[in-house]
Amino acid sequence: MSRRIVIAVAAVVAVIAGALIYSAFDPAASRFFPRCPFLMLTGLKCPGCGTQRAIHALLHGEVLAALRLNALLVVSIPLLALYGYGEVVRTSRPHFYSRINSLPAIIAVLAVVVLWWILRNILGW
Repeated sequence: MSRRIVIAVAAVVAVIAGALIYSAFDPAASRFFPRCPFLMLTGLKCPGCGTQRAIHALLHGEVLAALRLNALLVVSIPLLALYGYGEVVRTSRPHFYSRINSLPAIIAVLAVVVLWWILRNILGW
């Protein structure tokens, strides 16, 4: 079995295991899940604050609750899927892979994350 297939299978198993854990346990009510150190130290939300609870909400079909918890996570799911697809077709469609991993694309994603980080703390999102 090739290394790439082993990595893909391991990734799928990890995603399924994570989905089962996040579906079965509510991060808001369980001490099993880590708390955000940035929030604990500064009182400000990081770009990822609310992600665990948003994943739990999404797995239970509560899209609006997930949007309230971390809108960036919810709206970035298609982008994450696009990057996953890009990785799968990396060798068969190298031009596509290089476009989505180009410096302008990376800077755009970084800018959105930083803007989200700032706005959620200023506006209380």
